This record gives sequence, structure tokens and C-alpha cells, in this order.
Amino acid sequence: MSFDTTNIHRLESPVSEPGGLYIPKKSIKNPSTEDFPFQKPKTSLLGLDTLASKKREERRLDHDRSHESHQNIKKSRHSDCHYRSKRIETPSVSSSVSEAYKERKRSHHEKEKNRNRSKEKNRFDSKHYLNDSGYRSWKSFDTPSRRLTTPSKSSWDEDDHRRTPRTENQWERPITSSSHQKSSRSSVTPTPRVTPSHWTDSRSKWNRERSDTQKSSSKWEEDQENIEEDWRVDRIWYDDEYDRNPFGDVPEEYTIQKEEQLKKSRVVQRVSAQQRQINKDNEKWETNRLLLSGVVSKINNDADEDENNESRVHLMVHNIIPSFLDGRIVFTKQPEPVIPVKDPTSDFAILARKGSALVRYHRELKERKKAQKKEWELAGTRLGDILEIPKPKDEFEDLDRNDYKNEHRFKDHIENEGELDRSTILKQRQYLPAFAVRNELLQVIRDNNIVIVVGETGSGKTTQLTQYLHEEGYTKYGMIGCTQPRRVAAMSVAKRVADEVGVKLGDEVGYAIRFEDCTSNKTIIKYMTDGILLRESLSEPDLDNYSAIIMDEAHERSLDTDVLFGILRQVAARRIDIKLIITSATMDASRFAMFFGNVPVFTIPGRTFPVELYFSKNPCEDYVDAAIKQTIQIHLGGLEGDILVFMPGQEDIEVTCNVIKERLKALNETSSEKIPELSILPIYSQLPSDLQAKIFRKSDQGHRKCVVATNIAETSLTVDGIMFVVDSGYCKLKVYNPRIGMDALQVYPISQANANQRSGRAGRTGPGCCYRLYTERQFKQEMLANTVPEIQRTNLANVVLLLKSLGVQDLLQFHFMDPPPQDNMVNSMYQLWILGALDDIGNLTSLGRNMVEFPLDPAMSKMLLVSTEMKCSAEILIIVSMLSVPSIFYRPKGREEESDLAREKFQVPESDHLTLLNSFLQWRLHKYSSQWCQKHFMHAKALRKVREVRQQLKEIMESHKLPIVSCGNEWDCIRKCICSAFFYQAARLKGIGEYVNMRTGMPCHLHPTSALYGMGFTPDYVIYHELVMTTKEYMQCVTAVEGTWLAELGPMFYSIKESNRQRYDVLGRIKEQ
Repeated sequence: MSFDTTNIHRLESPVSEPGGLYIPKKSIKNPSTEDFPFQKPKTSLLGLDTLASKKREERRLDHDRSHESHQNIKKSRHSDCHYRSKRIETPSVSSSVSEAYKERKRSHHEKEKNRNRSKEKNRFDSKHYLNDSGYRSWKSFDTPSRRLTTPSKSSWDEDDHRRTPRTENQWERPITSSSHQKSSRSSVTPTPRVTPSHWTDSRSKWNRERSDTQKSSSKWEEDQENIEEDWRVDRIWYDDEYDRNPFGDVPEEYTIQKEEQLKKSRVVQRVSAQQRQINKDNEKWETNRLLLSGVVSKINNDADEDENNESRVHLMVHNIIPSFLDGRIVFTKQPEPVIPVKDPTSDFAILARKGSALVRYHRELKERKKAQKKEWELAGTRLGDILEIPKPKDEFEDLDRNDYKNEHRFKDHIENEGELDRSTILKQRQYLPAFAVRNELLQVIRDNNIVIVVGETGSGKTTQLTQYLHEEGYTKYGMIGCTQPRRVAAMSVAKRVADEVGVKLGDEVGYAIRFEDCTSNKTIIKYMTDGILLRESLSEPDLDNYSAIIMDEAHERSLDTDVLFGILRQVAARRIDIKLIITSATMDASRFAMFFGNVPVFTIPGRTFPVELYFSKNPCEDYVDAAIKQTIQIHLGGLEGDILVFMPGQEDIEVTCNVIKERLKALNETSSEKIPELSILPIYSQLPSDLQAKIFRKSDQGHRKCVVATNIAETSLTVDGIMFVVDSGYCKLKVYNPRIGMDALQVYPISQANANQRSGRAGRTGPGCCYRLYTERQFKQEMLANTVPEIQRTNLANVVLLLKSLGVQDLLQFHFMDPPPQDNMVNSMYQLWILGALDDIGNLTSLGRNMVEFPLDPAMSKMLLVSTEMKCSAEILIIVSMLSVPSIFYRPKGREEESDLAREKFQVPESDHLTLLNSFLQWRLHKYSSQWCQKHFMHAKALRKVREVRQQLKEIMESHKLPIVSCGNEWDCIRKCICSAFFYQAARLKGIGEYVNMRTGMPCHLHPTSALYGMGFTPDYVIYHELVMTTKEYMQCVTAVEGTWLAELGPMFYSIKESNRQRYDVLGRIKEQ
């Protein structure tokens, strides 16, 4: 084919694509045999040929520059490596080679490379090809290595592989060795796996295939070099500034506008010196206002301090055992509480845990009525103020004028009853069983220093023994002391003896209980509780003020009684002139006699009347409802005699009294006959003294008396005229739970000994009846024979402190009648060592000696003492008082959200303890108003109890010259003071709202009522006051603390991680410099 060359502007078309106008030739010639001469076109009239030549020249120059730069890079890399010079080993190798030979050799090498490319590709794509590991001999596969090849793992001969391969003879090839068996491709070693597989390595050694031929190796190296060259070309292209500019599409006008705005902002406006001074004064004035208002506490911000606060502190946990307990103490992650129940799965025990349904109903009803919005009462509202409706009178009390002791002064209330007839008292004394054996009893006391006296309740041993000793002349050498396990018993017996002796209560005959001392210098007969005598033994170890001591009601085995047994046993051994008399209402006194060394036992014959026992046919589901029905049935039966009803606690007693009144009132309204009146009298320890004194009065003529009491009326009190006893079968016992580290009063079934004591109260003045609200099978099979002693089921920390203060060195060798478990004793000593009350050898420290003076848990006592050093004792005093009462907040049904909103007003995000403090301070600001408490869903009665406890603790601190100082708004020191007492109950953050105890690993959760719950962030470390088990392990009274505080205050458990500590030390040294 031939083109017409007349038009020089016609473009040459490809041979395979005919197009445009063309003229076919006349004769077709063979193109292989004939040449097609090309005729140079003429010069373009428009200059297109000149332009095309310029473009070609520019493209050629660009290509040469890029090729030259590539060659320079190769040469520079090649020059960096120190290669040895080539050796001419044979004369056959000539140094002068023609260029034609080199060109032919190069072309031949290129053809060989293209021919082997397809083979190399097929070999790489083969499914049997496995990198450098060869073929597999079975169908198992290596774990794929996902680590990429890194330059740091390349071998030393990397640059040799990137050079152009050339033909080598046998003289130039290196000698094959074991280290060069792999192909040169394997010189790039991959990054090793995280977990090396030794099995894979072993298989790869004998499964690996021999290397390919040298040509294939060279071809693979050439491909790698081409890939790197392409990458370098792409890198050069990306380095072009115009192509990689991310702001290339931004309009130029927009850029100019922004630059002008930036220039204007840099222009500083000139301010006169006067204006600068005015601005400076205004800034100082604003800063001063912020500081005085309390909004801002610090002006200068320390960057290093902020870094310390924001950095997370990591603590290491360890346990250090003191030397005096090394090898003896064993910790368990979940200690079990001591349960004084024979069978925890019995119906009796299950009903005790469940409680009374009637009590729960009345509790909810009371809360509902109390929290009900009284829309009809306009007093105190805005509309009431407009209508001038007077507000209801509210008692505004002043803390300084409030005397909490007035309502507990039993002496003032009982003296109003007047004096009894002396002749009547004399006849009653002579009628008592103890009067008949007076001479024999005194003879036994004269012959022995220690005597055990056994007598039924009401035999006169409590009231007559002290008078007999006084009449015998023992008061010439000292006082006669008589201990009682309960305060009510001590007060009532002292009043009775004062009337019989014919003196005023508080003169020759007096009593001393907690927070009330009704004695004088004239006192010769003193009734007191066990704890009072224990406190006196601190100052007088030998009790030199007493010539005789009577321990009454020893069978109850209270904690203080058991400790007194051991102390008085040592006192009697040191003092020959003292007389020690132990009285018990149970006939089993052999254990007391053996404990004191085979001392004589004197029995006062009783005059009890027969008592008929009536058991329930079926177990009672609700003991309160069953007792109410039985009481009303007895009252309507027509038989004469007073009724005594035994209930577990205060709430049960109040509900029983109220329901009996309501049901008798309803019967009066519906019945045609008039129902005789019933005088219902409650008796429990927290009852005001004026109401307690009513049970000893004679009822009006024709009125039956119904006394509803706790187990205080079993042996301690004698109420005349009781003919009927209703026994619910339950009582409240103080049990120590090691899980929460506190004592708790819980309802448990009584023992058989308690049941016999209760039934015996009905046979004092005549034949009586006892109605037991449990079956006979439950009495025989589900009740313990005797109550578990309190020393075996309570916290021994206070006992250990007391004994240590008395000089007892080896507590494990102390004489207990029923020794407590050794683990409990050792754990209590360990807890005291943690708090700093004991030193490393087990001796009492000065802090521990001061802790003895407070009737509190050791942790609470330490918190009070540490607060004086941290200058926040006024706030800690309130917090300790708030923790000593039940919760002050309540949530009535139907108004839960409203009560929660009211509680949120007082919440402090960092601490529940500070929330309690804030609540009390707000109550005090509102003048202790009861209406304010009701408005904010608080128990006014509980807050008044808080004031009482606070005043009592304040007097103790003032008596020991401990300063009461307030910290103001610096509440961080309060959190640190709380941490100093409860650091051993610390928890660290594990998840959202979930913590774990740092020492035991027990999971803990924030309670929904906590101030830290839903706060938006969770602190890393918290301490808690107690742990409550419901659906989860909930922490109550939680406070956020710093990790550094835990390491500082609890070094036996926590320490800061070494790296963090070093950084803090460096920062501390920088600040000091």
C-alpha cells in the first residue's frame, strides 16, 4: 500500500487500520521484497513541524534525566558497598572485549529472560509452591505468618541482588556451604512470629526443596529490581508539589481574604498606661471576689501538680503479717458469719429471716401516710401566706441548749411515784424465799471468798443480797457493787432497794449506767451495768473501792460478763479481803463453780407455782399476728391476771400495741356488750424512762395490764401479777458478720433455756399459763439447749483493746469460761495492728490507749482521733454520729422519684459520707425543723438521735482535751481522714460501676442510692463502710480516694508502682529546687 504524498498535512495511519481517502496501487507488490522509500515532507507553513520537534526533544531530555537519576541512585548504592576487586584467575579471560560482543550478549540475555518469564510465573502460581519451605509431604499447612518483611531483617547481600545479573564461571562462584543452601531469595528473612512454632521449623528443614536454577534466581532478582524501580518512579511523581497539593481547588480569592483577616488580627491595639492600670485593677478585684465567695480556691495553676493529679496511679497489693501473729493467721476470701441456730434450713430459722408480714404492712402504711402530700393543708404555702393562715408550730431546738440526758433520767421519772408504806415493804421482804435462808447464806459468804448463788427469778437474790451484806457490816470497808446486764434492770432494782432501805435514790443507794451516773459520796450500795465496772477496772485494776461484788444474771453470758469473769478471778487471787458472789437463775451452776476453782454453790429454794404449757398445733407464719390474736383471746376469756407478751424488737412491740388497741376498739364498736379495758404497756431499752417506769405501777381497779416486752423481762425484771405468758419464740441477738466487719442485731429463734425462763414468769404469784406460738417438735428439734455466748458471736476488737489496756499480754492464754474461736481473736488483733492500735510486738500504742475511751468500733475511734490532727474533727464528729444510726432517708411507695430527687439535692459527688455531713448541716441551718425533714423525706427521729450521739461523743472528746476544729470548705482532708480508718476496705475499678476488693478480689457494686452512682465518671479507687448482700454485693457509704492516700495510710497493703513513684520523686525534687 502506498499513500499519496501530494498533501503534506495528511497524517500517517497505522498499517492495520485503513482509513481516510486512499488510492489503490495499480500493481500489488510483495512488501517483503520491495522497500518503501520515505520522502521527507516539506516545511509546514504553520510551523507545526518545528513545534513537534521541540516537544520530542523535551520528552527525550526528561527521559534522559530520569534515567540518569536512576543510574546515579544505583551507582551511589553500589559505591556504598565495599566489594572486592575482580581477579583474573586465568589468562583466557581478556580484559579487552569489543562493544559488538557486549551488545550481542546483552540481547541474548534479554531474550533468555523473556523466555523464562512464563515458566517462572507458572512456578510461583503453583499451589504446591510454599515460599522457602518447599513442598509439603502431607496435607497439613503451616500457620500463616502475617508479619511483613521489614528492612531491618534484610541480609548483608541485599545490594548484590539488586545489581544486574551477569554470567559467572566456576571460578567466580562461591563455594557452596551449609549456610548458603537456600536460594538468594530467602536472604530477606521475615520478622519472626509472636509465638514461634518449633514443629513448623523442624518440618521446614527437611521439607524444603532445593533452590531453582541460577537463571530462575537471577530472573526473580530482576523482577524485584523492576518492582522497586517502578516504586521509585511513582515516588518521584508523588513528590511533585503541584499534584500532591490538597488545597489546589481552594479559590485564590478565599486565600487572600483569610490572609487579610490574619494580618488584621495580628495588629495590636495601642492601650494607654492609664487604661492598662484600670484593666489590671478590675482583674484583681474579680479574682478577690471569686476567692472570697469560695468558688475559686487557687489562682496559680501548677502544671506539674496537674500532671500528677491527672495521671493514673497503679497500686501493688501485698499482705504484711506482724511478727507476733506470723504463722498463726489464716485469711479466707469469704468468711462465714457465726449463726446461733441449730438448723439454718428449718422452718423456725426461715421464718425468723423472713420476719412478720403484719409488721411490714404497717411499716409501709406509716411511710405512705407520712409521705402523702396533704394538698388540703394551706399553712406554709404561698396561698396560705396570702390568706394569713398561721403555720403549724414546729419545735426549733438549739443544739447548745438541748440536754439529751433529760429524757433518759430514770431517777426523775420514777421518784414521782411517791414512797411506799414501810410496813408493806417489810412484809414483802420477809415473804421472799431469800429471807428464810438469810443466816445460812451469810455463813457461806463469811467462810468463802467466792460463792455461787442459784435462785429463781423473784426469789429476792438481786434486791436482798446487797442489803444483807450491808446489814452484816461489809460497807465499812468499801462499797457493795452489783452488776446487771441491762440498764433498765440496774435502774429499777436500785429504786426498789432505795425504797426498802428508806433512803433517797442517789444517796446511800445509787446506780451508774452509760451516760448517767446517779451516785454520790454517800453511796454504799451501787448498781451498775457490766460495762461500767469494766471501765472502772481500767483506773483501778484491783477495784480497791469495793469490799464485795455481786455479779447478777450471770447465766445470760453477755460479752462484758465473760470478760469480767476472767478479770475478777485474777482480782480475787490478789485480794483476800474481797467477796465475790455470782448469782444465776439457772440450776446448772456447775460450770461457774468449776471455772472459779470448785467454789461452793448455794441454792435458794423457790416458791414457783405450776405453769401449764400450750404449744401451737401448726407452725405460725406470722408470729406478731398470732400473738395479737392469742392476747385478745386471753383478755376476752374472763380469767383474772396480767399478760406478758415476748417480742423480738422495738418495731414488733409498737405494731403489737397499736394493733391490739385498734382491734379492741373495733370490737367495742361492733359488740353489744362492753369489753373490759386493757392497759397496754411496752418495754424495751430505747423507750423513754418515764414510759419504762409505768410497768411497775399498779393498774387501775378492774383494768388488766398487758406488758409487751423484749427478752429483758425474762430474768432481769419482775413484774407482779403476771398470770399469762405469750411466747413468740424469737429474740434479737447481736452477731458479728466478718464479711461486713460489723455487729448486727438480727432475729433468731430462742433456746430451750430461754423458753423455760419465759414460761416461769407466769408462776410467780399463782398458777399460770404459757402459750407458745411454736410446735412441740420445733421446741425439741429446732432449738438449741442454751444460747451461744456473746463472746463467741461478736466482734472481739473492743475486748482485745480493753484487755490490752488492763495489762493482759497473752490474750490467747486469758481465762475465758467459753474461750472464743482463736481465729476470731487473732483476726481482731490483726485488725487492731492494721489501725495502729498495736505495735509489731503486740503491745498497746498511744493511739490504741486513746481508742479505748470511745464506745465505738475501733475504726470509728481512730477516725475521730486522726481528725484532730487533720483539723477536721467537727465534721468527722457529725459523720461518725450519722453512721451510728440507721439510714436517715426513706422512699415511700408511689413517691420514689420524688424522694430520689430530694435526696439528690444533698449529694456530694465524691462521697456518701460527705452527703451525710451535708444533710446534717442543712438540717442545722433550718433550725432542726421536723417539717423540713418531712419535706425532704428524712427521718426526724433518726436525726434527733444523731444529735444525741454527737453530744455524747463531744463530751468525751472535751474530757480528754481533744480539740474540735472545723476545716471549712476544705473537704478533701475529710475524705483523707475517712481513708485513714477504712483503707483496708478499699476497692479498685474493674468495669462500669463494678469494683473488686483489692485485698480479697470480691466483686463490689455501687448501690443505686450512692452519690457516686451515675455520676458520669467512676473513680479508680474507693473505700466503703459496709458491704450489703442482696441481689449483688453492694457497697454502702462509699467515698472516692486517691491511690497515693492508700499507699500513704496503708503501707502494709498497698504501694505505688515503682515507675510512677520514681516520676513523682523527680517532680518533687524539681519543686524543692
